[in-house]
Amino acid sequence: MKAIQMFRFGGPEVLEYKNIKDPIPAANEVRVRLYAAGVNPNEAYIRTGTYSFFIPELPFTPGFDGAGVVDAVGNDISHLKVGDRVFVAALLAKKNTGTYAQKVVCDADAVHLLPDSVSFQEGASLGIPALAAYRALFQRAKIKAGETILIHGASGGVGLLAVQMAIGIGAKVIGTASTDEGKALVKTTGATHVSDHIKEDSFDKILSWTNGKGPDVIIELLANVNLENDLKIIAKFGRIVVVGNRGSIEINPRLTMIKESEILGMALWNAPPQEYKESLYSVAALLKSGILHPKVGDVLPLSDAEKAHEQILSNKAKGKMVLNIN
Repeated sequence: MKAIQMFRFGGPEVLEYKNIKDPIPAANEVRVRLYAAGVNPNEAYIRTGTYSFFIPELPFTPGFDGAGVVDAVGNDISHLKVGDRVFVAALLAKKNTGTYAQKVVCDADAVHLLPDSVSFQEGASLGIPALAAYRALFQRAKIKAGETILIHGASGGVGLLAVQMAIGIGAKVIGTASTDEGKALVKTTGATHVSDHIKEDSFDKILSWTNGKGPDVIIELLANVNLENDLKIIAKFGRIVVVGNRGSIEINPRLTMIKESEILGMALWNAPPQEYKESLYSVAALLKSGILHPKVGDVLPLSDAEKAHEQILSNKAKGKMVLNIN
């Protein structure tokens, strides 16, 4: 089969398009013939060999997210059969041969049915973004119906799914994006209000949208840029969940005292097994119910994985980047 493999750590050029042997599933494992694979920023960090959460053994095929059709099952599998349309979310799977490939073998618990109404590219847009959105909203912020949620970077893969989940349980959503196209996408996804990224000259607008009190919860995708402003605009007793960050920032801790607000870090790698399992089954249920409608962004062929990694950290996201697998 065709796959992307790394034989050394480094820049995007280390991603090689190769012929390798088909993986074979063991007990409690499933093999999926993939038609699409999701591309995530953490896969670009892993490629460098410096990512603190995960340094793989080489050679290594990247990729945690994908969608396709089950083509082989190991022993003791009851919830899946050959021919099932599925999505793969294998970040914390014990076995994962990598989704940047025509076939992947992973834990059966990481593979879930994909409704016929959802395309393979849309299915590959779930995985890490959907699990991150769910964990941020429900396991860290513990959002409630009727609360107001501000989602920074709402036009990206995580942000758009977070918008849909929050609306789905009865929260009011304010989204931010940096381009007119991104803002339009967030609005059509269902956000009540959409703004440029929050700066001091837009505080009055946010306060007017929240009856003067500020958002109850802020989902922060770029904390090194926005965190101090988040602390200034958050409601009393509000919660800020840091999902993404790319540098350091100096803040005044007194801002947390004034509102008795909380700053909550989040990383999927830290999810306890039971919470991670809850996330997987909840995402599958939200997809089946129609609450989730994954948004596909840029689509490139599997052979262009190098180009995808060049773009993933620099592009203004509008949905999830996907590799198309023939």
